Amino acid sequence: MPTPLKDIQPGTLYVVATPIGNPDDITLRALRVLGAVDLIAAEDTRDTGRLLKRHGISGRLVAYHDHNETARADDLLQRLRDGASVAVVSDAGTPTVSDPGYRLVSAALEAGLPVVPVPGVSAAVTALSVSGLPTDAFCFVGFAPRKTGPRQTLLERLAGRGETLIFYESPRRVDSLIAALIEVLGDRQAVLGREMTKPYEEFLRGPLSSIQAALGQRPVVRGEVTLLVAGAGETAPAPEALLEKALAAALAQRRGSMADIVREIARRFDVPRKTVYTLALKIRQSADSGEDGTTT
Repeated sequence: MPTPLKDIQPGTLYVVATPIGNPDDITLRALRVLGAVDLIAAEDTRDTGRLLKRHGISGRLVAYHDHNETARADDLLQRLRDGASVAVVSDAGTPTVSDPGYRLVSAALEAGLPVVPVPGVSAAVTALSVSGLPTDAFCFVGFAPRKTGPRQTLLERLAGRGETLIFYESPRRVDSLIAALIEVLGDRQAVLGREMTKPYEEFLRGPLSSIQAALGQRPVVRGEVTLLVAGAGETAPAPEALLEKALAAALAQRRGSMADIVREIARRFDVPRKTVYTLALKIRQSADSGEDGTTT
């Protein structure tokens, strides 16, 4: 067990990063802080308890998660005011990054109490470091909304951004997220990280459609997912006239259903399916008007 720190300050909140999988991915400083504070607020006391036991640490644990965050934050804030030192940890990674902790940190700062970061692992940076996508600028999105409308709105706002986009998602919803990304952003290059730092760690790389196809061949997808998507390309999009010409030719030749044609053209020109579909409706309506002898 690491020697406890002697400079732990009373009335101080420590935001401590913990491993995302491999229990050895924790800093010496984090272990010392966890062994010295008066109280550890944990998203999952069972997971944190196992981590502490592995490293020979016994500490006072209290549950602090999404369902009790408001009430627990008030209690922890009072303990900090009374002079207790408190560490907040999530069940994996860095607290407050798509995990509980934000409310407590904000309240402590507003009360004038010191908040000290104890940095370490983050799933976003872990995946980014081996993605092969640009790392000089990135946009951390976290969990996209579950409902279709809000998610569509979010993705439309992100469509023009040039940075690498980083999403968190559950294995149950990753297919619908990828489908929405292809629809709004186009079939961009992407990297999916699953079970990172664990024995069955896996990275899938390629166009979003190929990642979706690979996952679709499995009876079940396991493990939390980090999905990185290439930002909008620096090259100018295809002129609408060129896109319209190719789309009109494909529609005239009736190569498959409209959905198939839209998918093919969107992939060929690397533009969102929604853009191609809107243009396809315009072309079809124009053709129908011409056949009826009417004008638009």
